[in-house]
Amino acid sequence: MVCSAAPVLLLATTLPLVGSPGAPVSQPAPSGTGGESGQQPDLASGAGESVLASVYVQLDFSSETWRDTLSSPLSLSPAPASSPPRTLTGLSLTTECATKPDGLTHCACLTGYQWNTSACSRHDPCHPPYNHQPCDCLVLSPAEAGYCQLLPPVPGTLSLNSWLQMPGDTLNLTLLTSHETANLNWFLQRRTGSPILLQPGTQVSLASGPGQTVLSINNISHQWEGKYECCFEAQGFRWELSQVVRVPLRAADVTRLPDQLSVSCAASPGFQLSCCAPPTLLGYVASWSPGEGSEASLFNQPSDQCLVLAVQHCPAADTTYTCDLQSPGLTPLRVPISVTVIQDGDIACPEDSAAGAWNVTKAGYVAQAPCPVNRTGMVKRTCGPDGVWGPVQDSCTDTGLRALLQRAQLLWAGQGRPAAEVPRSLAELLERTGVVSSPSDLLALLGTVTHLAKAVADTGTQLNRSALEALLKTTDKVLDMDTSPLWTEAQVQTPSASSDLLLSVETLARSLRPQDHPFAFSLPNVQMQTQLLSATLPADYRVSFSTQPPLQALIPRHSLAPLVTGNDSITMTGLVLRKLDRLLPSNYGQGLGDSLYTTPGLVLAISIMAGGQAFNQGEVIMDFGDRDGTFHCVFWDHHLFQGNGGWSEEGCQAQPANASSAAQCICRHLTAFSILMSRHPVPESRTLDLLSHVGLGASILALLVCLGVYRLVWRVVVRNTVAYLRHAALLNMVLCLLAADTCFLGAALLPPGPESPLCLAAAFLCHFLYLATFFWMLAQALMLAHQLLFVFHQLSKRRVLSLMVVLGYLCPMGFAGAALGLYLPRGQYLGERACWLDEKGGVSYTFAGPVLVIVGLNGLVLAVTMLKLLRPSLSEGPQGEKRQDLLGVTKALLVLTPIFGLTWVLGLATLLEDDSTVPHYVFTILNASQGVFILWFGCLMDKKVQQALRRRFCRMQPPNSTISLVSCCLQILCHLPLLPRAGRKQVPHSPSREEMGTTRG
Repeated sequence: MVCSAAPVLLLATTLPLVGSPGAPVSQPAPSGTGGESGQQPDLASGAGESVLASVYVQLDFSSETWRDTLSSPLSLSPAPASSPPRTLTGLSLTTECATKPDGLTHCACLTGYQWNTSACSRHDPCHPPYNHQPCDCLVLSPAEAGYCQLLPPVPGTLSLNSWLQMPGDTLNLTLLTSHETANLNWFLQRRTGSPILLQPGTQVSLASGPGQTVLSINNISHQWEGKYECCFEAQGFRWELSQVVRVPLRAADVTRLPDQLSVSCAASPGFQLSCCAPPTLLGYVASWSPGEGSEASLFNQPSDQCLVLAVQHCPAADTTYTCDLQSPGLTPLRVPISVTVIQDGDIACPEDSAAGAWNVTKAGYVAQAPCPVNRTGMVKRTCGPDGVWGPVQDSCTDTGLRALLQRAQLLWAGQGRPAAEVPRSLAELLERTGVVSSPSDLLALLGTVTHLAKAVADTGTQLNRSALEALLKTTDKVLDMDTSPLWTEAQVQTPSASSDLLLSVETLARSLRPQDHPFAFSLPNVQMQTQLLSATLPADYRVSFSTQPPLQALIPRHSLAPLVTGNDSITMTGLVLRKLDRLLPSNYGQGLGDSLYTTPGLVLAISIMAGGQAFNQGEVIMDFGDRDGTFHCVFWDHHLFQGNGGWSEEGCQAQPANASSAAQCICRHLTAFSILMSRHPVPESRTLDLLSHVGLGASILALLVCLGVYRLVWRVVVRNTVAYLRHAALLNMVLCLLAADTCFLGAALLPPGPESPLCLAAAFLCHFLYLATFFWMLAQALMLAHQLLFVFHQLSKRRVLSLMVVLGYLCPMGFAGAALGLYLPRGQYLGERACWLDEKGGVSYTFAGPVLVIVGLNGLVLAVTMLKLLRPSLSEGPQGEKRQDLLGVTKALLVLTPIFGLTWVLGLATLLEDDSTVPHYVFTILNASQGVFILWFGCLMDKKVQQALRRRFCRMQPPNSTISLVSCCLQILCHLPLLPRAGRKQVPHSPSREEMGTTRG
């Protein structure tokens, strides 16, 4: 001990008590520091008994001679005559002090002594201590003095269920105490870093009882390995008890590079393998097998120790190399890496240095490469079965972002102090936002925010202004990535990423501590306003945001009044997020269906905090400004769609506003709100509805007329194979379209929705029958192509007709059945407004896709047909009557294919066009007129049909018929002479045997 002149020496003395047990003992007055809790002589002990007493004695001697002075007997000033005699029998040093140049004295306790809790709470430590450690050295001012005291026996024991905890087990640490304790805390001291406070979380739990406290950690892993310290106060002192826990590694904790390898011995005779494991208290020793002809080396990374095996010579056959990690008393941990040797004749992807250092890889295998510096993970590339490289799959994550994510996960699990960790992590996250360059980076950033928000919510942590500003700035930058492919790829991996971001920002935003209110913040994508309402009955809460158009919200006074229960103030938080609605999944709850919607680009979140609790009930009135068209008032329900979230209108409704075009909503709960406007609204027009019904009626009537015409002239017009197949296909088209139009017209009378079996049946039948119409058109076109291209290899009429039936009915049935089985369980089969396919989901493509393909194939067939039939040489191709029939087929297809194709192309345009009503009208007219087109161009324009009708009606009085359209057309046909074709000689027609036989029949 080094002291200045007139130093302070603190002593512990052993005094025998002499005299009457009741006689008072006179001692020096105790100091104000360290003496209050000292042990005083037991006056009831009896004469001659020695008792340890802590006293303060100031001895005057120079710093050079103090040790010599202590080695000689010390004498105390004589006691007053009224005091009983005392004898000093023992002397021990308790405290060693050193005076600093600033005049302050640093006093440290010697072994076996300790400052009491009173002294620790009033004085600063000499050095920045760990939060949990007892104060072993205090700073005293020149006017103060104090001494350390002798520690009593430890008032407790700390035990654990096992020093070796297997991964996945539950660790139990039990503290048993014999005295009352206070300020009990648990800490984990890992191999590096400061001790970490443990508190209840997803993995940590605490249970207390009389004289006992149990710390439990479930699902333990190597991240929970270390020295566990229990710190508490008892008997006036601070105590620290500890136990060391070791946790073995799992195979998943070991990183292999690569985890599989295919190598060409001719291209690369040698290669490297590595296995990396985090350092543990168990002291693993790593080795490779087989190791012959190879060289192993060990090197350290920031968080891992890696053992690298450099294989000098390529093995002759496939080999499995094993990285063995051994620790005394434990079963060896074996991590295999399979090496496949590419043999002669094997398909392989060549070496590619243009997209990175990719070596020769066998087909069907995945090549792997380490991530660049400061990034963690793996870069992979698949060699396809045909020996062609696939795209590079980058799963690398910035090392800093990954570390932040791991810290946030452990914080939520129970490691750390959220009050200190959350602001620090948010500040670091803002700095690292600029390094986001991959979906893995974005997911790590979003995951960090999510886990920080969960830790704040679970522990009731409050944030300061700077922490909240860092969060909002980070959110603004993340929302600016809305058009980046990073979001698309990230949401493929984690569909709930954007929904989790919304919930996390809401949670953190309402956690601002009361002294930082009011708070206002504005960035292009984030605006926030908070207000602190008094504990008395508040007025209406109003908030307005400077968006375009302005967004306003009002919570009436009567909704806030029930929250006033005491002296607690009410915290109101309004948050507007721009662009987030574009990132949220297009999920719509019950009542909204799966239609295509658009949002105003804004999501409004309103939060109320009172008494440290969040309240979700309350009436809120919102004005989203002037909007065109109808809209739905919705909120984001995080529980819909298996936790991925979705829009719901439950508890929300639109209300009349002052201006007819204003979008005003009223909701009876608080969360994140927006409005949905139909992205492709179908014009609600009675004219359009009337036109559709009248047109479908005319189409059905025309198709019935067509059937009547075929009933009259069938035997005459099918006198050869081509004519038979052509009209058979056309007849089936008529039947399918007639049934489809009738079903579609009847479906309008049914209640829409998946709850109606009739509506579901109508949608399935319409899907199947409309597809069948197109497939019969395709069958007609393919028959035409076969007759022209395979003149000398004709098939029988029965075989061709069988193939046409298969194509015309079984193929559309397959498409319709697959769509029903695939999309009905998902709730994505029926649209919400009619008994027809969902316009938004993929089910609509099971109709539009085949239709467009058939239209394209028909166009190709027509092009080939025109080239064949218009050749100058009459010797090529079919001749005579067959040629005329093929020309008839061509003409019909030449008209019907564009008409039908244009109809459904416009049908798709109605889904893509959201402003103009022209596509809706044109589609309705063409769709309703398809029956008329088939009657006119497919039936009545056929010369054989005309001739048959002439013979039947023009030579005799037409009978009374209900088919007025036929009578009208026959009036025209009877007055038109059959003119010869230009440039050809009129040859009298001689009936063939087939014609004569048909006529006789």
